[in-house]
Amino acid sequence: MSGHAFAHEDLCNLQIKLRRHGWLDVPENDRRAIGRSVDRLEGGCYRGEGRLLETGDLVPLFKHDDYIGWSGCTGVGYLKILSTAIADDIESSNHQGQPSTKNFNFFVGASVGPEVEDRWAALDMIARRYPHQLGKEVAKGINARRIEVADKHLSMFPQNLTYGYYNIHKKHGERNKPLDWAIVEATAISSEGHIVPGASVGATAEILQSAAKIIIEVNTHIPNLEGFHDINQSFLPPHRQPYLITHPSDRIENDESRAIARHLINFLEREVGEGRLPKSLLPLQSGIVNVANSIIGGLAEGPFDNVQVWTEVLQDTFLRFFNSGKLDFATATSIKFSSDGFDHFYKNWTNYKDRLLLRSQQVANSPEIIRRMGIIAMNTPLEVDIYGHANSTNALGSR
Repeated sequence: MSGHAFAHEDLCNLQIKLRRHGWLDVPENDRRAIGRSVDRLEGGCYRGEGRLLETGDLVPLFKHDDYIGWSGCTGVGYLKILSTAIADDIESSNHQGQPSTKNFNFFVGASVGPEVEDRWAALDMIARRYPHQLGKEVAKGINARRIEVADKHLSMFPQNLTYGYYNIHKKHGERNKPLDWAIVEATAISSEGHIVPGASVGATAEILQSAAKIIIEVNTHIPNLEGFHDINQSFLPPHRQPYLITHPSDRIENDESRAIARHLINFLEREVGEGRLPKSLLPLQSGIVNVANSIIGGLAEGPFDNVQVWTEVLQDTFLRFFNSGKLDFATATSIKFSSDGFDHFYKNWTNYKDRLLLRSQQVANSPEIIRRMGIIAMNTPLEVDIYGHANSTNALGSR
């Protein structure tokens, strides 16, 4: 991890623009983070001070009952350095006979690495957890009623966070900000000051939007993924905007893409009416683990060409699907490759970057988009009742 130094910055429309003061030459293996405090101004803009800080300087800033949001989704794109340093500090206090009473309200787009989250849970650092988790220690804390949890549809969690549903009982900090802290991983910060996320988006945009203070961990061990994401701002009613998406490759925050989408809709309607539109598959959505991987692997060898994918998580079999020449484009909210898969992906980044798009989980899971585009969804349920309701989350109400 490494970081850069910045002076005063303006943040408008969640583009996270910082006025460049100058780059600080930091060795690549120097693990640091950028700490930034922000205050809300009129017009939806933000202003604050950006500075380079050691992790040791940041750890004491976190207080008991703080509301903390992380980047990350499905164990990818979450912070590693600061989260470990906070746990180390708690563990050190416990070993010195001074048990810590710090525990936090913890919000992440989905699951994060168990080596981080489970350690926090084992050290009794988590008071509340939203909206999804997979850690065994977290599950133990939930079942022992030490950790409060609510499983929430991933398209609704970012919306409800910005609405302020989760901070109704917030006891300190800025009451009008749902989160005290947003801590996000980035692959780069551009010369214009844009934060470039890693291999997941999840709820990062809404977590940044909802936070009073922001810390950025810049991960220099993977490529700069600039241009790989479609980031949109969440507005509150009555100012919410429609997602102008009619094709998996459409981008929300792009005027040119919006114009193309309108022209494409008109063109497709005319071509269908004239009977000139060729037959093809509707966009595909695939779940994860064995069954879904087998389906995608079969499609890589199947008879269908020019396939489009709208899904949530991409796994290794999608690399084979791309390499077969049969998959034209895929959009998701996270990439969860194996170590070998990520090595191949990063080494061949230029071969994939124009055929992939990561977007927020609120958009990736939007029921309106999924129904409107006629997504063919392929998932593995734990059980299906006689009414056709599928359960893929909870077994016997505990896991």
